Amino acid sequence: MSKVELFERIRREHDAGVSIRELARRHGVHRRVVRQAIANAVPPARKTPERASPAMGPYEEMVRGWLRADLEAPRKQRHTARRVWQRLVREYGAQLAESTVRQFVARVRVELAEESTSSTACVPQLHEPGAEAEVDFTPFTAVIAGVAMVLQLFVMRLSCSGRAFAMAFAHQAQEAFFEGHVQAFAHFDGVPGRIRYDNLKDAVVRILRGRDRVENQRFVALRSHYLFESFFCQPGAEGAHEKGGVEGEGGRFRRAHLVPVPEAASLAELNRMIAACVAADDERVIVGRPVTVGAAFAVEQPALRPLPVEPFEAARMLSCKVDTKARVTVLQARYSVPVRFIGRRVPVRLGATQVEVCKPGTDALIAVHERSLHKHVDVLELDHYLELLVRKPGALSGATALAQARAAGKFTPMHDEFWTRARRKLGDAAGTRALVDVLLLYRRMAASHVRDGIRSCLRAGSVDPALVAIEARRYADGHGDEPRAKRAKVIALPERLPADTRAAPTLFDYDQLLADSAQEDAS
Repeated sequence: MSKVELFERIRREHDAGVSIRELARRHGVHRRVVRQAIANAVPPARKTPERASPAMGPYEEMVRGWLRADLEAPRKQRHTARRVWQRLVREYGAQLAESTVRQFVARVRVELAEESTSSTACVPQLHEPGAEAEVDFTPFTAVIAGVAMVLQLFVMRLSCSGRAFAMAFAHQAQEAFFEGHVQAFAHFDGVPGRIRYDNLKDAVVRILRGRDRVENQRFVALRSHYLFESFFCQPGAEGAHEKGGVEGEGGRFRRAHLVPVPEAASLAELNRMIAACVAADDERVIVGRPVTVGAAFAVEQPALRPLPVEPFEAARMLSCKVDTKARVTVLQARYSVPVRFIGRRVPVRLGATQVEVCKPGTDALIAVHERSLHKHVDVLELDHYLELLVRKPGALSGATALAQARAAGKFTPMHDEFWTRARRKLGDAAGTRALVDVLLLYRRMAASHVRDGIRSCLRAGSVDPALVAIEARRYADGHGDEPRAKRAKVIALPERLPADTRAAPTLFDYDQLLADSAQEDAS
């Protein structure tokens, strides 16, 4: 008979009027057991006696230290109970049974597990509208221009509504970190009161005791510009739960929108795809919430701090010298500038997605390039070399800038046809100069009008740059699309007029007439 069944009989007989003494005698148990049965139908759990272990006493703290240090060691190189016993016996001469050591190690591991659980336990939080956001970078893979590469997804998530902003960058550099903030605040049309971060080097120079940090001065300037507060999580895995919202959002966005691996012609095109996914997420409903993310954000948005009049300058300012090939080197990538700046030092504004080169002493831009995703490459603009190609026309055919212009679609087959006809008619040097003159028109006229002018001249059989300019201006004035019957046919002069074999005209007869008239007046 089990103890539960015994308790049931005792309780029934006591209810029938049998005394405690009689029940103890009848069932052969102590009166204490009878009282326990009367008080509760479930027998109390048996207490395991804690046996003293005087032999283990001198070594307890040392073994605790070993097991606590194991928490930071590789999992496969931690102490087993047998290894603890072996060390105590061999290194310290302990007279202990292995079973004694095993029991103590098991008890200590339970204590350490309880400490770990209490330190990682979380308290549910209530997030007020506009009060807080979280920021993190999430790595992902994408194919850009046919090359698979690992990119970084900047994510800022509002803690109250759950609305998030995402943008892809090629790196986690400081300018990407700041540009992500600027674009996120513009996307939300406001600034949250506080933002949670891990210890990114773009924000934190050195981690001090507790929550104290030595912050990056540029980050302090960003925080001051938008007037938000910052909160830094504990370093390592211990602080991951302190910004669990954005940690989960980064993984969710990657699974929902970046699978399969996205492909794009450029980083800008990829970000347009990501922006469409961010907009679509407004219709998402977070589990356990009654409304969509977009509806929750509509309630939260008025609580955000208004944006400042001017956005924060996220770019990094550099000073670079232009080499003999009209290039500046920025983070091991080379970008072209107009040839007239060769040998000079120019200011460079390095942004997360663009590289802007300014004229020395001013803020006027002389070159703007999309930032390269790779190192040791040239990013060149054909227009920057036109003045040099006028003097060195033979360098155009093998120019790297020309190859890149063709690949980008800026130098079209129509330009190649004009160049071929010009060289055939005028010779290599003069024909190339004619092409360069046409390319210079793009600086002062719309590209579409110049292309229309080239097309008109090719139809007319002309390769005269001046005529291209005239035709382009006609299109700019709105007369280029007139019916063909109203257009004047372009005919070269040698085709319209025969060769003139007459002698050059002189004023001899007129001069003689004047002389004769003077003599008559004198007489």
